[in-house]
Amino acid sequence: MSLLFSPLTLRGTTFAHRIWVAPMCQYSCDPVAAPGVPHDWHLAHLGAFAVGGAALVLTEAAAVLPEGRISPQDAGIWNDEQATAWARIVAFLHAQGSAAGIQLAHAGRKASTVRPWEPVQGSVPVAEGGWETVAPSAVPFGGYAVPRELDAAGIADVVTAFADAARRADAAGFDVAEVHAAHGYLLHQFLSPLSNHRTDGYGGDFAGRTRLLLEVVDAVRAAWPADKPLFVRLSATEWTEGGWDVDDSVRLAGLLREHGVDLVDCSTGGNVPHARIPVGPGYQVPMAQAVRSGAGVPTAAVGMILQPAQAEQVLVTGQADAVLLARALLTDPRWPQRPAEALGHALPWPAQYLRATAAAVAAQQPRR
Repeated sequence: MSLLFSPLTLRGTTFAHRIWVAPMCQYSCDPVAAPGVPHDWHLAHLGAFAVGGAALVLTEAAAVLPEGRISPQDAGIWNDEQATAWARIVAFLHAQGSAAGIQLAHAGRKASTVRPWEPVQGSVPVAEGGWETVAPSAVPFGGYAVPRELDAAGIADVVTAFADAARRADAAGFDVAEVHAAHGYLLHQFLSPLSNHRTDGYGGDFAGRTRLLLEVVDAVRAAWPADKPLFVRLSATEWTEGGWDVDDSVRLAGLLREHGVDLVDCSTGGNVPHARIPVGPGYQVPMAQAVRSGAGVPTAAVGMILQPAQAEQVLVTGQADAVLLARALLTDPRWPQRPAEALGHALPWPAQYLRATAAAVAAQQPRR
């Protein structure tokens, strides 16, 4: 049997197969009428992947505090109204047979920014609906606004907010919680010596720079049910000399495993503007392999995994335990069902779409 379509069990959750949906920000909430509240766009976006057969659908980054949004249009889970809206989406995902996961996030110094498709990029001024950003140190990201350095009380508020968000996510019915510590957002900013210049207990050496993430993980793990898996997304390397690298990620992943993390989602980059990243098919897979073998923790690989045979090879060779797709699914939300047929696996289709299966189409061909 294809390993790609074999089940995977983490704690009390069994995923039907190993093709999962990576978090993809949509920048589509109404920042005035309903800040951070997901709506019909999010239901249609995420629901399409469940209809298409994905075993796990992860949401976009959901901010744990209003000031943790990447843009004013980002989704959140800092209040009960948002959790109720997410519950509607979770129910639809479950009805299609998919597990539902939420990515808990705080953008730090990369918050309060213009949506990526707008003609002029940069920070959103306070007068135009933006806000003051926070970070481990008062060091901006590229040309963004200079953030305010978090004090001890602010750090404690972040930890509490992640735990509160996890409780709301559980109440909304999510099966998986993922702590976002990648792509140059707040927890990644604390990890990296390029963005963390602190001299207190949350900076300096490896132990100091990883302290906040471990405190967040402990708080979320305590708030999150023991039978539900907890993921952490890391940028396994910053692709920049003197920055966070693969060896750091392997070392950290071992600690995360000891603190109750069940899988490390291995991405890269995002904390340094203009980093030279060798983008190509499967370019981040070696990071997942290094973390998996070096830390003894399950991993998910992401990044230009485009073809079924490529995805199968990642798993067969032990480079990761699951694959996360993004752009490939935007192009074809039914991606999981197509390789299933090619690899001889009977992945269920919605009854409404059965007429489009290869077997059904073949049966409708005229007899010769």
